[in-house]
Amino acid sequence: MIEETKITKLIVRNAVDDFLENLDVDVVVAGGGPSGLTTARYLAKAKKKVVIFERKLSIGGGMWGGGMMFPRVVLQKGGKEILDECNVKCKKFDDLWIADSIECVTKMAAKAIDEGVKIFNLISIEDVLIRSAQSNKNNKDNKNNNNNKTKICGVVINWTAVQMANLHVDPLSVKSNFVVDATGHEASICHLVVK
Repeated sequence: MIEETKITKLIVRNAVDDFLENLDVDVVVAGGGPSGLTTARYLAKAKKKVVIFERKLSIGGGMWGGGMMFPRVVLQKGGKEILDECNVKCKKFDDLWIADSIECVTKMAAKAIDEGVKIFNLISIEDVLIRSAQSNKNNKDNKNNNNNKTKICGVVINWTAVQMANLHVDPLSVKSNFVVDATGHEASICHLVVK
């Protein structure tokens, strides 16, 4: 019989180690829908260290539901090429293609993970980290040189459950060179930056 606390230790230790290894990355992608998975996969394929933070339990955004809960998506040529890279089966109808939305999400996610993308679900981005960016010091003659420029250099995260319960729990930070807003219609990271 397996000792229950051994299982607990394995889960916690492995998850914490994984989390700690991803506190300083090249790119943070907010949102694990189709655009986030695709963006992250292309960046990881280019040898960038990429992490996705998805606030929900499941990745895939609204793609799971297909059209009115019929698990199908219709694509044009560009979308079909992306699905081909993930080995998703598509059927052609005139100049369009149709695919199973569940197959799309699962294979897009698997391909992103295979390329090295790290996905953390149930984590929300509460804010972005903004710091002063030093301009090129060798460019003293440039009258447009502005030493007060700022740059997004990471995100502030918390458990989604903390936000849902409206608890006052301090968040944590993740450092990155770039942040991509792949939150779909919400554009939640863009809204944070505008604030």
